[in-house]
Amino acid sequence: MIQTMLTNRKRPELPPVPVCFPIGDYAGVYERLQSAGIGGVAVRDCLVMELDGSFPLLKKLIDSEINVEELDYLAKRLESFDRRELAQFQGLAVSQELSDMTDLINLTFCCQEATVVQDFTDLAAVGRMYYMDLHGGITEDEVQTVDFHKLALSLLANEEGSITPYGVVYENNMKLEQCYYGLYFPYYQYSGDMLLAVALKDRSHSPDHADITWLYLPAEDCQIERALLRSGIPEENLLLEYVIAELPERLVDLFGAEENIYEVNRLCKIFQKQDQEGRQKWEAVLVLSQPANILQAEKLLKQIDLFDFIPGISTPEDYGKYMIMESGRFEYDSNLDEFYDFNKYGTQRIAEQHGQFIASGYISYHGFLSVEEVMAGSESERMELQMSGL
Repeated sequence: MIQTMLTNRKRPELPPVPVCFPIGDYAGVYERLQSAGIGGVAVRDCLVMELDGSFPLLKKLIDSEINVEELDYLAKRLESFDRRELAQFQGLAVSQELSDMTDLINLTFCCQEATVVQDFTDLAAVGRMYYMDLHGGITEDEVQTVDFHKLALSLLANEEGSITPYGVVYENNMKLEQCYYGLYFPYYQYSGDMLLAVALKDRSHSPDHADITWLYLPAEDCQIERALLRSGIPEENLLLEYVIAELPERLVDLFGAEENIYEVNRLCKIFQKQDQEGRQKWEAVLVLSQPANILQAEKLLKQIDLFDFIPGISTPEDYGKYMIMESGRFEYDSNLDEFYDFNKYGTQRIAEQHGQFIASGYISYHGFLSVEEVMAGSESERMELQMSGL
């Protein structure tokens, strides 16, 4: 976490705005920044009066102006680092005298190539760490065959290290590559709650054009609005590409390249509220109902209680057994098992319900109105099961 106090250099009479990065409440933060006349989408207009948190190096930003999107992205990158990566990042930033936000963001993508030694008492451990930094990892065979003590002595004898508050930095010929140029943030999935990664592209550019604005849904609508502004893509040129999805495949197939991004986001928000059982049921509903677009899918999701889903069954007999033995709708007596015709009862219920077996179980609809009417926006009540045909 990075706690800051941001203000308007041109309007010092306006009250400062406290902002914690990574940002949690985007709408609230943007509203407070706007009231102070700062927080531009793609400009560095927020003067850092105070900064505190887990990354001492970033105190260099005090008395400089930052862009909130850039600091938010950097904070997200740093939050994913372990202690060793933080030492590499901060040590290199000191040794290379980096303080510009563009450089700091780029450093997060390559700092793992350098070696930062904080303890020289175990040279074998130093050598092992150095070897992993050079090769990006280590195998079991290499652990047994490489002389890490000798490798550490070679490092200390032949490489010039820079002494920093975060350890002695050996850069290992690391080059600061330009992943970020000041506008389009590289792809980075920060939250484990992401359901859909969307690339915002300009149809006037070639398909392999590098300028991509990434959105990770669900998100606050204000995040989408600012991402669109930052991209600079005219509305008529906007194309959406869905890259990574934790949504049902049948749902993603409904998303078009020219879909309304706010509607896609709204559907992601609704789906996110479902628990694992609900998500599995929703996928089954899509198979049964075959919606033609995301608006129809959203109508179904809002009335998902009209559907019943029983996972793990694949035959009418399975369904009959479930309904009689486990559903709680009948007074089941195990002593009468041989008198129950599970297959007949299951077959009858399936015919009445127009249910369907799918790979994950059995899905059925129990609304008074047709599924088509529900997808069109009509609200239906649920029909109760009639216990017959035993």
